[in-house]
Amino acid sequence: MSRWGLLAAALVAFGIFNWWTARPLLHGPGVVAGQAPIQEPASGARPFQHAGYQLTPLARFEVEARLLGKEPYRLGREAELAPVDLALGWGRMSDERVLKHLSIRQTNRFYIWSASVLPIPEQEIIVSSANMHLIPANKSIGDAIGRVRVGQIARVGGYLVRVDSRDGWYWTSSLTRTDSGAGACELVWVERFSAR
Repeated sequence: MSRWGLLAAALVAFGIFNWWTARPLLHGPGVVAGQAPIQEPASGARPFQHAGYQLTPLARFEVEARLLGKEPYRLGREAELAPVDLALGWGRMSDERVLKHLSIRQTNRFYIWSASVLPIPEQEIIVSSANMHLIPANKSIGDAIGRVRVGQIARVGGYLVRVDSRDGWYWTSSLTRTDSGAGACELVWVERFSAR
């Protein structure tokens, strides 16, 4: 085989490998992440410094949810802190019978869903899914977040936070699952992360 033939074969193999390792994971019908996120007061948690910013814990936060979408970001100070957003769903928003009727995408730090016919009530979609900006506490957690695949069940633990810069810029987390639109995303300082 010529050098060009070997190169073409290697590129095809690389493409197949990337597709295989990044393809969405399917579970079949049924709820696969039934619990709503757990949020508790951030009692005793003090502000701390990270990457030149002050982070103030607003609430302890834990969620186990199905990954509906993943979007990396590379530009802007938000990307310095939270290079990946995960759209997560729990309850019936983790059930493929519901998700097959929804179109889900992420852009400009928003998670957007649409449907020609709603499979469940709109308010249930809002309170059972969210876009989360994840600030990894260390490189190992950041790498794990980067490897997660759509469809996997992700477990995220840490704090909902407010981020402040010395120049007056700030970024703050939503503290409720009932909101939507601008400011409705969770900003999470991630101390624990796993996916299956």
